[in-house]
Amino acid sequence: MPIVPIDQIKIGRNRRPVKGDKVNELQESIKANGLLNPITVDQQLNLIAGLHRLTACKLLGLEAIACNIVNYEYADQGRLAEIDENLIRNELEPLERSELWWERDQILERMGLRAKVGDNQHTLKAGETVSPPLKRTVELAKEAGYSERTFQHGKQIAKGIHPEVKQLIKGTPIADSPTALLQVARAGAKERTLAQEAQQAKELAEARGDTAEAERQKQLVDEFQDQQKSAQILAYQSAIAQKAAKLAVKKTQRQSAPTNDNVAIALDEPIVQTGDEWIAGRHLIYCGETSQTEFQSLLPSDAALAIATLSPNWQHNYLVDEAKVVAVIRSEGNIYEFYQRNQMPFQYELLLDNLYIGIFSHQIISKPQTQINIEGIEGIVNYLLNLYTSPNHFVIAPFMGHGEILITCERMGRICFTGDSNPELVSRGIGRWQKWTGKLAVKTSKY
Repeated sequence: MPIVPIDQIKIGRNRRPVKGDKVNELQESIKANGLLNPITVDQQLNLIAGLHRLTACKLLGLEAIACNIVNYEYADQGRLAEIDENLIRNELEPLERSELWWERDQILERMGLRAKVGDNQHTLKAGETVSPPLKRTVELAKEAGYSERTFQHGKQIAKGIHPEVKQLIKGTPIADSPTALLQVARAGAKERTLAQEAQQAKELAEARGDTAEAERQKQLVDEFQDQQKSAQILAYQSAIAQKAAKLAVKKTQRQSAPTNDNVAIALDEPIVQTGDEWIAGRHLIYCGETSQTEFQSLLPSDAALAIATLSPNWQHNYLVDEAKVVAVIRSEGNIYEFYQRNQMPFQYELLLDNLYIGIFSHQIISKPQTQINIEGIEGIVNYLLNLYTSPNHFVIAPFMGHGEILITCERMGRICFTGDSNPELVSRGIGRWQKWTGKLAVKTSKY
């Protein structure tokens, strides 16, 4: 078995990231038993398989390593062998696996081993018999151990997601969700197609020597790719928000009963009167008509989001000047009539768990294109907070309800300014916050 100096082995840029826990395990194994499975390199000492083993040996201070040296006529063959070894492993995330499927597909096509759409598996158009037979999608899927549909979706994910958006996704909860990844890939599909068409037009212009047209098409490519990226970032944020909303609802259900520590504290619902102002941790709670200046004067000037329920006597158009985004929840449709009647700048409408949410803002805000499946008002509130706010942002809630917005802001690290004209609802909301946190809210003095 050839022994090669470690510092002479070349590692390609497209290698999978090293996982620290796996390297640690290998270090212990190599210390105890030596390197049982040599790494694989080509004749130019390009690493084909064994990055974790190589890394472990480096960390152990070894200067040389046992290698299997294989003779590949083309660089593509070496990369194909590397991909095949990586695909055998079970710890691949769906995004990572999809990228390898797509790259493998491209290599086989370059090597003339991939059947194209309409080709016979065994015979070229000229009648020449192909040996070995060209690989069709169905054969490639079977080799990968997945259905043809799953394989096609995987390639769609790899091809369709903008490279910068892929970097955002890696390591997040949706990196394990093929459904969410497919939704992101399909967002901005029109813009991706337009970018590809502009790229082809640019190449044709360059071939003709038309520099001005080539430059114009290049600008179009950049514009369409930026639009694709923006659409997919929104789809990514929406998918993350959906995931967080569902987990939050489950967590809320598990924690609905107070802990022993909470039980030990006297946390009865406080007596609340109209005009009262309460401080609950970082949150401000007001009892009174939230459409009036008394409540408005308490609000921050740079709130990220306001969430309101549509009331028969709606007088809260001021919210759109107080918050970057206003979400108005109602149980029926016709949000467009509400928009026209109240003259807030309407952006779009969401349908979440049979509730209609009108989104209003002075700024242009893109609508999430992914399918949104969320249950319960707290899931909806969680989704909206994830989509439009970040930790420590201000959130306005001019209707207390059952305290859903206050509790969700507490749990997610947002700062809530909330209130209601009904003292009973305010008292109940404060009581719920106290039971959730195990802390006491404090009524402020105006004098």
